[in-house]
Order: sequence, then C-alpha cells, then structure tokens
Amino acid sequence: MTTSPTLPRWTGVYPAVTTKFHADESLDIAEMERHFDFQIRAGVHGLVTCGSLGEASTLTLEEKLEVAATALRVAEGRVPVLANVSELSTREALRYVEGAAKLGVQGLMLMPALLYGADAAEAKANVRTIAEAAQLPVMVYNNPVSYKVDLKPEDFAELADCRWLVAIKESSDNIRRITDLRNALGDRYQLFIGVDDLALEGLMLGCDGLLAGLCDAFPAETVKLYDLARAGRYAEALKLYQWFMPLLHLDVSAKLVQNIKLAEAMVGVGNEHLRRPRLPLTGAERERVTAIIQKALDTRPSLG
Repeated sequence: MTTSPTLPRWTGVYPAVTTKFHADESLDIAEMERHFDFQIRAGVHGLVTCGSLGEASTLTLEEKLEVAATALRVAEGRVPVLANVSELSTREALRYVEGAAKLGVQGLMLMPALLYGADAAEAKANVRTIAEAAQLPVMVYNNPVSYKVDLKPEDFAELADCRWLVAIKESSDNIRRITDLRNALGDRYQLFIGVDDLALEGLMLGCDGLLAGLCDAFPAETVKLYDLARAGRYAEALKLYQWFMPLLHLDVSAKLVQNIKLAEAMVGVGNEHLRRPRLPLTGAERERVTAIIQKALDTRPSLG
C-alpha cells in the first residue's frame, strides 16, 4: 500500500509549539512570531500548532485559528504548518478545519477523540469524516495513554482507503507498536514518534520523524539527534540522547506544559505565562525541574 504521490511525505522534526500568552492570559502574538522563527532557523522541518502542549483545551476556535495564521505568516512557506484538531465534537471539528483550510494550513494533526472514550468504530468514523471534509493531509494522533482511545494497526489498515490520512503520530508508549505498524502497513503512512523519551528508539525502528516537545527549548539538539539517527551514526546519537534524556522525561508528565515553558524561559526563548487552570511550577517541584534544566544547560554539548 502506498500514499498518493500528490500528497506530502512528511519527515523530520515537528515541534508541538507552545502557545504564548501575556501575563493577563491574552495571546502574545509577537512572542509567538519570535519563537516560531527561532524554531525554523534552528532547522525544524514543520510546526504543529495548538496541540496538548499548545494548551488547546483553553483556547477558543478563533484563538486557535489566530495562532495557526501567525505560524503561517512566520513560516512563509519555509516549512509546513499543521493545525491540531482536538475539538470535543465532530461538528465543532468541522467548523475548525474549514477555517484552518481557508487560512492555508498545509495539513492537520487530528485526535480521534478527546474527553469521550470512543471505541474504535466511533474513532475511525470521526477521523474519516473530518479528513474527507477538510481535504487536507492529516496526521492521526494516537495517544491512548492520555486520551483513552487506541487505534491499532488493523484500524489504520481499515482507514487506508482514505487518501487524506498520510501519517500517524504514535504515542501509545509501546515502542513495539512502531514495528507492528510497519509490518502491517508498510509505507502507507509516515510514522512519527510522539513520546520524547522514546525518540531515538523510534528513529532506530524506522520512524520518519519526531513530533517533539522539548524541541521548543532545544530545537538544534532535537534536529541533530534526528540527523544522526537517520544517518545511522548511532554511537554519536546515543551520546547526545543520554545527555538529553533527563530533559525528555519532562515531556512525559501531566505538567509537560509547565515543564517545557520553564525550560523555554531558562533558555531565553519564551516565558512561563500559562492559561488557567494551569499555574507555574512552585516549591520542591519547581526546584527539581529547574535543577534538571540547569544541569543540561551546564553540560550542553557542542553540536559541531
């Protein structure tokens, strides 16, 4: 099975970019413009707006479209911009993707279901309906750990006739799933690993890219890891990965947004402003995460 040659074959490092706010929780467009350009200049291959890390659940439809428009304006065609779709109903998702398509996004990242624990039939129907309505290339975000919906290789085989579905972000936390997907589906879909601290394992098993979180603070290191792994330079990749791993663990947390925004602030490429109910880290929790980030900065490797 192969994807239509008229649709993209996404590869590389795609950060799930954070949404920047002012202290009053309003969108900070200027800060997002700076940060999106920083990512692109560091070598990332695409941007994904308003995912879980982008605090999508706290944003209105209009705000999500404004963030996507900002990313498109900054990218200026240098990299594709994918708008994440995580609406609570198919009806609202269709409204959102209509707006995103009008803006000119190059694709979508699509959650099969969010708060409702849909079964496979419901999730597949939702994915198919939204993809066919949008008529944009779609990366399906499979994250049963956080969202309780798991599309398995056999489910993606059933969806393979929908030409708009071109990629899978696999975040099941089960690294065996990458090989199972490849064995079942060949190259029908591009595969992205969506768990930061399984990045090297995913690439070594044949993933086409990383859908990354700590990339928001450390894009050059993330791109270097990808490049080394794709070149088969595994000893060098492993050394970089071992330095990176304490940071990457910060992505696998209920407070990944707070962790990564703190990292951005400490690196000097963002701020810690959040939209409530999220609050910045405090006390012993903040001290622990700060120590991890500071140690990484103190031992930051030269990338040559």
